[in-house]
Amino acid sequence: MISYEVYKILHLWGIMLLFTSVGGLCILSMKARPQNSEAGRKLAMSVHGIALVLILVTGFGLLARLGIMTGWPLWVWLKLGIWVILGGVVVLIRRMPQAAGLLFLVIPLLGAIAAFLAIYKPGS
Repeated sequence: MISYEVYKILHLWGIMLLFTSVGGLCILSMKARPQNSEAGRKLAMSVHGIALVLILVTGFGLLARLGIMTGWPLWVWLKLGIWVILGGVVVLIRRMPQAAGLLFLVIPLLGAIAAFLAIYKPGS
């Protein structure tokens, strides 16, 4: 059985990977010649997908360790919504490279909101 602490470390690692990959995709989008950055884009997209799975699996593991199996509180639903947004943001970065600079600054705010929800657990 995996301990709460191990789940938390893996969850945080997934979050770090996610923000690294999204930041990398934003920077690649802003490059003058994006056609030369396909290898970097593929790596960042792969890391992004792995990070999303890692965050989801360890997040549910943490919920189980907290004894939250059914009747999820508001903060869990909000964090799942943030997870969905962060999962889909790569499409926006790819289709609207002009928004990459703004997203590079705005996306960490979603991370701060998710951290607030995890720490204070409103609605539980």
